[in-house]
Amino acid sequence: MANINEKRLKYLEFVNRENNFRHLRYEEEIRPYLYMKAGDPRALDAYRQLIDSPLVGHLSDDPLRNRKYLFVSAVTLTTRYAIEGGMDPETAYNISDLFIQEMDTCQSTDAVRTLELEMVKVFITQLAKSKKETVYSRPVVQCIDYIYYHLNETISLQELAKETGLHPGYLSTLFHREMGMTLTEYIRKQRIETAKNMLLDSEYSYAEIAALLAFSSQSHFTSVFREETGYTPKAYQTHFFRTGIGQQH
Repeated sequence: MANINEKRLKYLEFVNRENNFRHLRYEEEIRPYLYMKAGDPRALDAYRQLIDSPLVGHLSDDPLRNRKYLFVSAVTLTTRYAIEGGMDPETAYNISDLFIQEMDTCQSTDAVRTLELEMVKVFITQLAKSKKETVYSRPVVQCIDYIYYHLNETISLQELAKETGLHPGYLSTLFHREMGMTLTEYIRKQRIETAKNMLLDSEYSYAEIAALLAFSSQSHFTSVFREETGYTPKAYQTHFFRTGIGQQH
């Protein structure tokens, strides 16, 4: 099994590929998501420019599969920034899952592109509704970011309290009040959402995903995955990715 440093590097490699930061200048890539998070009406136009940029990542030699990989990267980032902008996490994850399932039926790159723009429109609309009700505090947003970049590690309440400068008990209460779930529940859900995306990539075996996302064992990963999704990792791949994306070797 990879040591801690190797696991950290491999996880960050996945995160960087998922975010596409190595292909576009950071400010260009992140602009539409920041617009969306802030409720800026320029979000859709900025996203349209991003999706049509010749600088977007090349993740597969097969054009359709490449477009689908990029779609998954996009919906992952969109979900994250929508949550940071105030969208209910459960709502955001449900929208994400529905669009990924719909993407699986697309038979052309144009169809994927059209669906991707529709996905962004839905998130923008839902986030606008959410903003009338909820704005997350800075400490909660800090927790969301910290968790995202440290899913390969054991994440403790004490570490998050240190990161935010708040008392652990107060932070735990604040997070639960604003997010509607405990920190432990949120971290678990984030690990499973990330595992879903890693299952798209044949580079990762089930054992590697379990190790990279800090599960105690492959069987533990399988058990938690089934509890959260109703599927084993293998069944999830078979059911949702019939096009061949993510088939394990």
